[in-house]
Amino acid sequence: MKSSVSEQSFLYESEDEEEDQENVVVNKDEEDGNDSDASDDSTENQRRRSKPDSYTTTWPQSYRQSMDMLGSVPSPNIGILGTSSLTRWGSSFLSSSLTRRHTPDTLTSTSKPLLPTVTDENKDEQQPQPPLSQRLSSHSLILPFTSRRPSGIKKDDKPSKVTHEFPTARRSSFSQAMLNGGNVLCGVGILTTPYAAKVGGWLGLSILLLFAVICYYTGLLLRDCMESRPELDTYPDIGQAAFGTTGRIVISIILYLELYASCIEYIILESDNLSSLFPNAHLNVGGYELNAHLLFALMTTIAVLPTVYLRDLSVLSYISAGGVIASILVVLCLFWIGLVDGVGFQGKETTTLLNPATLPIAIGLYGYCYSGHAVFPNIYSSMSKPSQFPSVLLTCFVVCTLMYAGVAFVGYSMFGESTMSQFTLNLPTNLVASKIAVWTTVVNPFTKYALTLTPIALSLEELIPSNHPQFLIFSILIRTALVVSTLLVGLAIPFFGLILSLIGSLLTMFISLILPCACFLSILKGKVTRLQGIVCVIIMVIGLIAAAFGTYSSVLKIVQNLST
Repeated sequence: MKSSVSEQSFLYESEDEEEDQENVVVNKDEEDGNDSDASDDSTENQRRRSKPDSYTTTWPQSYRQSMDMLGSVPSPNIGILGTSSLTRWGSSFLSSSLTRRHTPDTLTSTSKPLLPTVTDENKDEQQPQPPLSQRLSSHSLILPFTSRRPSGIKKDDKPSKVTHEFPTARRSSFSQAMLNGGNVLCGVGILTTPYAAKVGGWLGLSILLLFAVICYYTGLLLRDCMESRPELDTYPDIGQAAFGTTGRIVISIILYLELYASCIEYIILESDNLSSLFPNAHLNVGGYELNAHLLFALMTTIAVLPTVYLRDLSVLSYISAGGVIASILVVLCLFWIGLVDGVGFQGKETTTLLNPATLPIAIGLYGYCYSGHAVFPNIYSSMSKPSQFPSVLLTCFVVCTLMYAGVAFVGYSMFGESTMSQFTLNLPTNLVASKIAVWTTVVNPFTKYALTLTPIALSLEELIPSNHPQFLIFSILIRTALVVSTLLVGLAIPFFGLILSLIGSLLTMFISLILPCACFLSILKGKVTRLQGIVCVIIMVIGLIAAAFGTYSSVLKIVQNLST
């Protein structure tokens, strides 16, 4: 039986394909000289079976691919017309085509030219259509399970991929997985660690180290859950295995709320930093005066709106992978200003050892720094050597924790009690290093906004009937409404540090501490040792206490600021 490349990418049809995988397997591990490890991991992956229908038909089906876009580092795919006609391109311009509009003729080879040739069109016309029973269903495309199996590609075949989707069969190396993990963990939270040190005091930094250890452990618990049931591929899958469909939906909603809140933070971040660069900027519209904060918030929204309509976000994802480099650059600028430019550490005299009253806010800020668990299962399932996942995770946590702690120490020592919610707002505006740090901070969210919002949009588009004649219009309205709503919330509650603390307390504590332990205890009930059970219960209690106090303090502080 000879199947097309399109079908080979997403279906495991028969024993013939299994033979193809055994005969010709693209294994990069052999090039590294690690034949034994590669063989073990390949054997392990071959034993993995395809997903049951319950995991591929339950909302949200788009979670896997959208998280791959958000947390992975692909090669950019340059191309506007990904299909052989303008009509098909028009229907696939939005990423809504990713959810239910795929058929085999929308698949395009990465080696094809930008525009189809006459020969290609003739071949397409002569290509016999497969029977309806063999055509790709929407559910098999939304959460393809090829990532947990070795990729078998015939020599005479050319790789293909779905428009707006990354190859699900990619096998990331140790360094690629580490870069993906660092890109997820090292985000805008690093800007607030000096402020967290201010509101929590020097002793509050111990909470950062505690969360680093706990979140590393809970990341391994997610790995254990996936290992216990090979059909599990994402965080919502784990939730469904532990608590049924309700668990899947609840976990998905929490994850999407965290992404939505991150988009709000991007708007506030852009408004704060751009207004610090251009404090006198203003605009008069119909007699209404727009100050710098409001003006730049509107300009940011207008700038990012077209990006959420893109059907292919691979280029944005490739650029946003520079988030790790951007974070390192901002940290170096901070150190340079303090040590070389002569700003010094005069603020150290005004620092405090502990601030019990505002310590819960610091807890939320430190917790947000380790909110990468939504993508950890995707990183694990994409690795060519899953056994290296603990080492990848440990490396990411150690490096990011050192960066977080270093920035907190240096920033709080430099600015003391005048430390603002983003240390970039404290930097002297006349220094070159300050301008580099602020502009790096400003540019980065523009590449991440669409990647962060797209998973939410895709999940909402799943609720629209696949054959609805106005699907494209509804998709545009959904994405536009999401962008506008983030602007409105950002303008209504323009407190970067407090919203970040609220996210870390209310959402991250559940995603990174409570739910991994609860899922682990539920899925591996009879195999959990007494010590593991005790540790999980302790972590869950810590998470619940931190969530309660952090959420209460953040909400109370927000209300107080709004009232004044």
